[in-house]
Amino acid sequence: DQIHEKVLEAAEILGITEYLARKPKALSGGQRQRVALGRAIVRNPKVFLLDEPLSNLDAKLRAAMRAEISRLHEKLGTTFIYVTHDQVEAMTMGSRIVVMKDGFVQQIDTPTNLYKYPGNMFVAGFIGTPQMNFFDGDLLREGDHYLVQVGEWKVPLSAEKQQRLLMAEVQSQKVTVGVRPEHLQLVKEGIPAQMSVREMMGSSVHVHLKALGHDVVSVVSGMDDTGHFMNNTFEGEKVCLTFHGNVVHLFDPNTQNNLEWEKLAKARNETINDGISAE
Repeated sequence: DQIHEKVLEAAEILGITEYLARKPKALSGGQRQRVALGRAIVRNPKVFLLDEPLSNLDAKLRAAMRAEISRLHEKLGTTFIYVTHDQVEAMTMGSRIVVMKDGFVQQIDTPTNLYKYPGNMFVAGFIGTPQMNFFDGDLLREGDHYLVQVGEWKVPLSAEKQQRLLMAEVQSQKVTVGVRPEHLQLVKEGIPAQMSVREMMGSSVHVHLKALGHDVVSVVSGMDDTGHFMNNTFEGEKVCLTFHGNVVHLFDPNTQNNLEWEKLAKARNETINDGISAE
């Protein structure tokens, strides 16, 4: 009776009550994944450990199961530790994300903070689709003010970024400049670039360009002011790129750490990794 009660309870949570009499071969991939979750639920665990549970599903079913697991997490109120190489799964499902590389913790934070305040180039390039663009540049300090220069183009940093750099006592130096595709603007004056490929993505266009020896991507609106799709063939057209000083990320070319957060990130990650090694 207890087994029957637990099975029905788990099946009801997962919406598979009508499939209980079926053999495994008669179930779809998504239904089998729900059965696997149900086998865990009936044990009433304190922690769920999921190791890439959606890797063998097609894209449509994977999206459906992401929502299913998120609803289950909210309903059960139990801790889920979810291992994945898919950043979309991590960003959409995680309340807190541990980004790891070569067995070492790179950053632990909320999805929003990982996106806005990446601690190093690995995290910056891993989080976000399309991934962040990187340029070779110079950080110029003039008194208590900072400018970033990419090629011949200079951009003053926002007051918030300048304050953090001052607190970290950052001096003028070579930097790797990171700008997300949605923050890279196509303009008449700025960093010279050559357009190559345009990918229509519905409401936006991913424009692939060559700038200062780097392949970069800019995400621009796919519609004009009247709400119609723009049919321009940008291929081969010369344009310029620019960005605002409040969205730029500055990385040390040697350590690859974010200059705004380097001291804090170093202290925090050393503590984390020392703890893992001790265990």
